[in-house]
Amino acid sequence: MISAAELILTNRGSIYHLDLRPDEIADTVFTVGDPARVDMVSRYFDTVDVKQAHREFVTHTGTLHGKPVSVISTGIGPDNIDIVITELDALVNIDFETRQSKSTHRQLNIVRIGTSGSLQRDIDVDSFVASEAAIGIDNLLFFYDYQSDNIALVEDFNHHLLNHIGTKAYHYNGDKTLLQQYGSEVHQGITVTCPGFYGPQGRRLRVGPKDPTFIDRLQSWNHNGHRVINFEMETSGIYGMSRLLGHRALSLSAIVANRPAGTFSANAAATVDKLIQNTLEKF
Repeated sequence: MISAAELILTNRGSIYHLDLRPDEIADTVFTVGDPARVDMVSRYFDTVDVKQAHREFVTHTGTLHGKPVSVISTGIGPDNIDIVITELDALVNIDFETRQSKSTHRQLNIVRIGTSGSLQRDIDVDSFVASEAAIGIDNLLFFYDYQSDNIALVEDFNHHLLNHIGTKAYHYNGDKTLLQQYGSEVHQGITVTCPGFYGPQGRRLRVGPKDPTFIDRLQSWNHNGHRVINFEMETSGIYGMSRLLGHRALSLSAIVANRPAGTFSANAAATVDKLIQNTLEKF
């Protein structure tokens, strides 16, 4: 039995952070970072039957093309992803009455619809990226019993880019079925997930990054034809936690900045809305 200190439930029988009950989530879950973006997604649903909000976690569940679907905001960063993916899994794979894992595993399809910065000049602002794989330079998966999907690739990445900073990375692939369904018509490649927006992404305001050459070396790194095409702050956590818990995951990104060119989208909201529509049309 899972203790009350580990599986925390509210008085209405919902899980603590997401404030959701098991009957309030669908098998396909679209995730967005910004709570305000939940409405941008659910306005294209056929129906919205559940609306729940707690802290930065806003959830709408309804139907799309006659099938159950949910959209949930995660907030920013891998730490929030740990909460969201773990609690989504608990909603479908733990019996809240007995506090034990269910005998039959229920698999979720988790599709991130987010924003990202391009690390390659040929991937322009207002284009879309599907993450074939994610390299996490955060530390989330190091607290779990994990193993990277491509050990040779991540060891090469650590050796050439991270060892002198004093940290290391992990690597997970996106789900191939979801990649074929949602990502066949967009750029595909490796996404790097960062633990912050400024220093970890090579930005300098009043305090600069430890390694001012990191972004340049990230752009040029290549392992047997695999290159990093973009970076953001959630994908590696989504891929890693989904793999550990037996779910399928894919991350889709609207490119709103091109770091080599120093450009930013003139209408990022319109680009995100187009990505939302393109994604939902394929559901």
